[in-house]
Amino acid sequence: MIRRATSEDLPVILALWNEVIRDTTITFTSAPKTEDQIAKVLADQPVFVPEIDGACVGFGTYGPFRSGDGYARTMEHAIYLSDAARGHGLGRMLLGALEDSARADGAHSLIGGISGENEGGLAFHAAMGFVEVGRVREAGHKFGRYLDLVLMQKRL
Repeated sequence: MIRRATSEDLPVILALWNEVIRDTTITFTSAPKTEDQIAKVLADQPVFVPEIDGACVGFGTYGPFRSGDGYARTMEHAIYLSDAARGHGLGRMLLGALEDSARADGAHSLIGGISGENEGGLAFHAAMGFVEVGRVREAGHKFGRYLDLVLMQKRL
């Protein structure tokens, strides 16, 4: 089941996001998120969560791709799933909920900024109809190495 996130989901979202930051190159961010930062995301952006047996096992959100009114109809999304959530179709359902919400909000396209070494994320987005529209070589730096940023887009 996919539903809108509530403040009760904050601890799970915080823990998952910080695990991804700490342990992976899925995000190039290295500074842990705080409760206040997650609360701001929950207040300012649409956030959806998948559940297994009533427990939140991930989240997805979207917000402006870039500032400025010329970009107002292009959104960038993020999806993070716990290990327990993978392989159940929840990522597909979560991305579908984000697309439906973005479309209802007047978005024309969604952008995914994906680490070049996140092969699973790249394959997932391609399977969901996203196409690679750019690759920024060595745009990120984490764990002592440079990482490519792959931009994938889906027109809604």
